[in-house]
Amino acid sequence: MTVELTDDLDASAANLADDAPFTRVCTLTDLPSDDPAVGRFQGVIDPIWTIGPKVHGGTMVAGSAAAATTWLRRTAPDHSAMFPIAASTDFLGAPDPGEVEYEVRIRKIGRQICLVDSTLIQNGRTLVHTAFTFSHLDDSEPAWTADHADDMTAEPGPLALHYDDSNPMGEMVHVAQGSSVALDGKWARFICGKQGDPALRLWIRPRAGDEQNPDVAAYFAMMAADMSPPVPFNLGRFGWSPTVQLTTYLRRRPAPGWLRVIATSREVGGRMFDEDQIVVDSTGAVVAQSRQLALIPSRLSEPSAHQ
Repeated sequence: MTVELTDDLDASAANLADDAPFTRVCTLTDLPSDDPAVGRFQGVIDPIWTIGPKVHGGTMVAGSAAAATTWLRRTAPDHSAMFPIAASTDFLGAPDPGEVEYEVRIRKIGRQICLVDSTLIQNGRTLVHTAFTFSHLDDSEPAWTADHADDMTAEPGPLALHYDDSNPMGEMVHVAQGSSVALDGKWARFICGKQGDPALRLWIRPRAGDEQNPDVAAYFAMMAADMSPPVPFNLGRFGWSPTVQLTTYLRRRPAPGWLRVIATSREVGGRMFDEDQIVVDSTGAVVAQSRQLALIPSRLSEPSAHQ
């Protein structure tokens, strides 16, 4: 019986990794807490959710959102319909892939708004802090919306550069091992050694099991709002661009299908640059947004030197 149970568990873990790898990021285990006002959870961020050796920032925001949602639903069940609509994240350090802990505190319970803080901890160090605003997601047609996607098709077209072995981005962005990702070659001038405006577009789609879970699909959309390569790549500046601060908005739950990510910048300075990302679902609805301030790579080089 023990052998059969172990085999079943291994098979379940394998299926989760193949069909719903992002669900694993959002799956939490309770940890003991000395303070009844503090929720403590253990999670796992697998190596596929990294950019190079670094854990992907948007994935950490999503895992923290899952912890905050779990604790709010447990401590304030009357507010279970609420979901994170905004996240303000500060990165104190760069965790390694593997086991992480989350500590969650409720700051405010309100009729329309709840405030929840979540910290990501690894090896006793607080590495990521996120302040979440909870409310009700939009579930109706917008009164007005801009055409953010413009001529970007709902699915990758002939100019799409899929993140695989033939694309240098596929070697660096391991997130493409847990989802489908393709860069819009029309805007990604850096891929062919040219320069252009600091603006990039890509498509990303979760695995089938992740897409079918409404909560996981929403967390995935939050993660997708941090998926674009740094837009200074198009200016010939390559390398790691550490995020100083990231603010993420979740507007509504995404429809099934590909998500389109459009990234732009207002200014690329000598030390820092800003980057706005908009996530549009298969219906053309805006599902998530983000704005981040990041440090610009300090030197000019070819992209192949950083792969």
